[in-house]
Amino acid sequence: MEPVWIPLLISLKVAGAAILINLVLGIGTGWLLARRAFPGRDLLDTILTLPMVLPPTILGYYLIVLLGRYGWLGRYLDQWFGIQLIFTWQGAVVAAVIVSFPLVFKPARAAFENVDSSYEDAARVLGLNELALFLRVTLPLAWRGILAGLLLAFARALGEFGATLMIAGNIPGKTQTLSIAVYEAVQAGPMRRPISLWSSYQSYASSFCFLQDIWRHAVWSSNESGSKRGHNGTR
Repeated sequence: MEPVWIPLLISLKVAGAAILINLVLGIGTGWLLARRAFPGRDLLDTILTLPMVLPPTILGYYLIVLLGRYGWLGRYLDQWFGIQLIFTWQGAVVAAVIVSFPLVFKPARAAFENVDSSYEDAARVLGLNELALFLRVTLPLAWRGILAGLLLAFARALGEFGATLMIAGNIPGKTQTLSIAVYEAVQAGPMRRPISLWSSYQSYASSFCFLQDIWRHAVWSSNESGSKRGHNGTR
């Protein structure tokens, strides 16, 4: 029987990799749908939001059909690049990316839509190109909403179960995340190990929520202090 920290480490590795991928995909897609009008934009938004409402087992089935050894995409990945995602921790990352993507993409789009376009227009007048405008004006103004989405997505990816179990399986030390380990331990019988796994997960989740709350209060306090300094400076 492997130590409790191994499934936790796998969960953190999978969730961390998923968030790094969604950081790029979510911000890019959110900006595209917020700033560019094109035919089918609303349909694309609906499709990208589906993982939020579909059961994880259905998503897992779709991933098997798509990425399995004889799947629509999986066969070409195997033949051309020798890549197999089924029953690997990379497959678990793919599942975590899919289920947590809407939690990054939707807040990012809302954050970009709430950015005052007058700041961007002023930056263009001053000669900034589109890339510099995004990095120096748009992104700093939208970062709070994006970060909130990333935190939610990380928590969702960390607790992912259904899609991960279907595409990555339950291989101890390789693809067995903490949520899958808890499920297996409960099915096995004695409650001693499930309780230890649950306690480990509960401690980590509580610490994560506590640190998130501290960060939120710190940001709120700094914003209030900045507003007061700005108000006093104009008097």
